[in-house]
Amino acid sequence: MKRVKMHEAKSTLSSLVRDVRTGVEPEVLICVAGHAAARLVPVDPAPKRQLGVDRGLIRISPDFDAVNDDIAGLFAGS
Repeated sequence: MKRVKMHEAKSTLSSLVRDVRTGVEPEVLICVAGHAAARLVPVDPAPKRQLGVDRGLIRISPDFDAVNDDIAGLFAGS
């Protein structure tokens, strides 16, 4: 774990972020007056979505998109 002062962190932020993203540094600790103030860590990648896991479990009625006269009447103001 790398420790840097606030001024150094401001001056070299892009290289610190690059080091964390590429795994050169697992995390960077930013210190103010010798005390830890913040931690720069990589963001966990979003998990890959698995398509088709609900296949066959969901059924859509054949008249799903049919016009409902009661609701249509409400929109028409009658």
